[in-house]
Amino acid sequence: MNAPSNADGHGDRPSAPKAAESATAIIRVPLSVRWGDLDAFNHVNNAAFLDYVQEARLHWMTSLDGAWLDDAQMPVVAAAHVNFRQQLTWPANIVVELRIERVGRSSVTIAHRITASSDATRLYADGDTVLVWIDRKSGQSIALPAAIRAACQSPLASAGTTSK
Repeated sequence: MNAPSNADGHGDRPSAPKAAESATAIIRVPLSVRWGDLDAFNHVNNAAFLDYVQEARLHWMTSLDGAWLDDAQMPVVAAAHVNFRQQLTWPANIVVELRIERVGRSSVTIAHRITASSDATRLYADGDTVLVWIDRKSGQSIALPAAIRAACQSPLASAGTTSK
């Protein structure tokens, strides 16, 4: 649900990230809001925000050199967090920005921001998603694929990356 906002535009939610955080984006994907994304309240349904983030994440991962998905391994979403900052309606053009927030042994946390394509300071939502790579047969976590680790450690991504 897109919660109502108080005078600062954020209600009881944490304050929005500073504009500088978008400077470390690993990818910016422009998308159009579809009429079918609307709910009964005539604004974009909360689940559609995760679809937008997934679309951007797939654009990033399919642009990488090397294998990150095959018959033996695959990523799964272990956690997804979205802060709804303001209502998004149709028609609209948005940009989904991703940045690497944390790299672990078998997981990567990817932060996201959804903004208006015409105004990057107009923030509709932000948050993060944790992806864990698993062995397809056992379902157990495995080390991050080399392609993912390399992409997360590139100069573009490293500004927002911490490793544990």
